[in-house]
Amino acid sequence: MAGNARKVRTGLAGALALALALSGCGLKSGSPMADDVVPGSVGRGEPLHGASLTVTSKNFSENIVLGQMIGLVFKAAGAEVLDRTNLPGSISAREAIVKGDADAMYEYTGTGWITYLGHAKPIPDPHRQWVAVRDADRRNGVTWLPQSTLNNTYALAISRRNNAKYHLRTLSDVAALSKKDPSAVTLCVENEFASRDDGLPGMQKAYGMSLPASNIKKMDAGIVYTQVSKSDSCLLGEVFTTDGRIRAMDLEVLVDDKHFFPNYNAAPVIHTKTFDRYPQIAALLDPVSRKLTTEVAQSLNAKVDVDGQDPHEVAKDWLIQEGFIKQR
Repeated sequence: MAGNARKVRTGLAGALALALALSGCGLKSGSPMADDVVPGSVGRGEPLHGASLTVTSKNFSENIVLGQMIGLVFKAAGAEVLDRTNLPGSISAREAIVKGDADAMYEYTGTGWITYLGHAKPIPDPHRQWVAVRDADRRNGVTWLPQSTLNNTYALAISRRNNAKYHLRTLSDVAALSKKDPSAVTLCVENEFASRDDGLPGMQKAYGMSLPASNIKKMDAGIVYTQVSKSDSCLLGEVFTTDGRIRAMDLEVLVDDKHFFPNYNAAPVIHTKTFDRYPQIAALLDPVSRKLTTEVAQSLNAKVDVDGQDPHEVAKDWLIQEGFIKQR
């Protein structure tokens, strides 16, 4: 997931324009959701009876699971649902919503603000970031529903085993350790994070760190988790806060106490014409979003990325467990 999530957050203007052009032909794949689900705490009275709706997602585990949740809720509420999740790249999913080729998906506030709307600086307060994205994206025919606290952003993590010695809790603690004992702070990161302004260089500047180049090791994202968990070559590693491997590998995420990293809170986005026709969608999805936390995402992502479960079944099991829908 991490590598795909990283692609969401890059997007230079030229690449974005190219992707938009390539995605202009619309969606050509998908299959009907055939699940025999009925309302639980949401969807009573089947307010979407007679509706035909298409759900989409990007092509990494977390976003697929979230897209499946939307589809299952719509299905339980009486809609016929076409599943077009797992689209390659974030731009194709975005364009599907903008053009009306798809009706709903979960998007991330930081991605909307930075990648799609072209702002260089994120807004530190999560609610203000969501409000700004919601208001600015209206002109594109996209309606943002209230966000979850699920925040898929950058972070540094340490193994619980190693942290028994250092007792690090925040990135300010890391900065203090780097000054007290420079050789102790070794860091494993992806190449891109090592050079991005919203990655390692910006983080060091924000926290007053100056790590020697010899203390920084660059590698593939998946290897970072393994190295931090099982070796002594990296005290700390770059992670994504909702990655299932954090729990599976017994890692502790350090608090970004100066709020340097952008907020990537997940929120449902709806093609505005669809929302105008079916405003009841908000009442269906708001309770689900309120239950989606970073910790919940870690658990669900681990079921897919660590245990190898099917994203659709992971989404359905969670919705049933939480009482949102029922299996007939």
